[in-house]
Amino acid sequence: MNQPASNDVVWIRSTVHRHTGTPACLLSWGPGKEAILTIDQTLTTARDLMAAAAAAAAAESDIALIEHLRQDLKADNTVLGGMLLAVRGRRPAPAGAAALRIEAVAGAKTGKPIVRIGRGSLRADLTPDTARTMAQHWIETATAAQIDARLRYVLDEYPQLTPDDVDQIFGKLQDLQR
Repeated sequence: MNQPASNDVVWIRSTVHRHTGTPACLLSWGPGKEAILTIDQTLTTARDLMAAAAAAAAAESDIALIEHLRQDLKADNTVLGGMLLAVRGRRPAPAGAAALRIEAVAGAKTGKPIVRIGRGSLRADLTPDTARTMAQHWIETATAAQIDARLRYVLDEYPQLTPDDVDQIFGKLQDLQR
C-alpha cells in the first residue's frame, strides 16, 4: 500500500469502496492514518485548494494593505486584526464537506502568501502553486476512482475471472500509480 513515512506527507489514490463498490479515494497520512473519501469530498477539497491558492495569491494585496495602514496611518495591530477578520468574514464560504482544513493566509514571518492545510495531526503550509498542483492531483484521482469502479463492474461480469483475479488486476494497476 502507498503509505507515507511521516506526518508531513499526504497520499491520495483511487479505489473502490469495499462494501458498496462505489468509486472512492483513499487518503493516507502519517503512520497508519487513512480515510475513505467520496468523490464529492475529493472534488470539494480540490475546489477548496484551488480557491485557497487564489486567495493566498490575493493575500499579497492584504499584506500591502496592512503595511500601508501600519506605516502611513499608524494603525495598531489590534485594529488591523479586527479589520481583517471583518473583511474575511464577508467572503463567501465554500459549500460542501472537504477532507482537509484549508485556509489561505499571509505567512507571519515571511509575509508571503501560503495555503495552510490540516487533518487530524497533519498540518502543512503550501505555496499557492503547490496547492494548485495538489488540487489537480485530487481531481485526477477522483476521475481515476470513477473509472476504476466502472472497470471493476465490467470485470465482475466475466465468469472466467474470480474476485481474486479482479483484485490482482487492481493491485497491479495501483502498483503502476506509485
